[in-house]
Amino acid sequence: MTLPAFKKNQYEFTAHIRDPEKNKIPNGIEGRRMGIYRELLYNNIEGFISSGFPVIRKIFTDENWHKMVRDFFANHESRSPYFLEISQEFLAYLENERQPHDEDPAGLLELAHYEWVEMALHISDDEISMDGVNANGDLLTRHPVFSSLAWPLVYQFPVHTMGPDNLPKAPEHATYLVVYRDRNDKVRFLEINPVTARLISLLQDNENFTGADAINQIVDEINHPNPEIVNQGGKAALEELQQHGIILGTQM
Repeated sequence: MTLPAFKKNQYEFTAHIRDPEKNKIPNGIEGRRMGIYRELLYNNIEGFISSGFPVIRKIFTDENWHKMVRDFFANHESRSPYFLEISQEFLAYLENERQPHDEDPAGLLELAHYEWVEMALHISDDEISMDGVNANGDLLTRHPVFSSLAWPLVYQFPVHTMGPDNLPKAPEHATYLVVYRDRNDKVRFLEINPVTARLISLLQDNENFTGADAINQIVDEINHPNPEIVNQGGKAALEELQQHGIILGTQM
């Protein structure tokens, strides 16, 4: 099927914008004008990615950074037309399309996911709702309610501390975090231990569990010789999560 002339021109125009090294300037368009379009569009995309992944930007040299972003710009087929979702598209590109390079730091994909989570929580339309929540409820005898803006995460790399001067090669243990947006719309993180991560998982997966139910199951799972230590630690963990606004209260 032959494309209409205007569609053919559009495809040639956008192909050149995305990858000028492989696609010549369309006939009838001045090179200077195309140069302006190329720089304008690339700089917009690169700016959004830089602001969405500031740590990764600092880790990469200018040359390697722009090589990666230009490859994304040229080859990734975005599913969303919205600028605010460019970070999600770039994450998908890193996870599914880009081949590993020698200059990539260990843990690049996990770091990218962590930075995307921060952006996603920052721009989320969700609001903290206290409907059906008792802020003063007993966390042990009732079911704790978690903020929808609190995401428990586990990574093999300590993504919350990674940077140009801290690029671990082989972590000895996993990193457990809760990344959340507080009532002042600030995105923060809380580093937790594996037991607290399990406590959160049990409560989120079992709507009928009280705080004590979840703690008692953990006591059985780890077969601790002194269950009271686990009980006290579990109670303290629930209280800390509530202090940070990760737990809002309990079901009415």
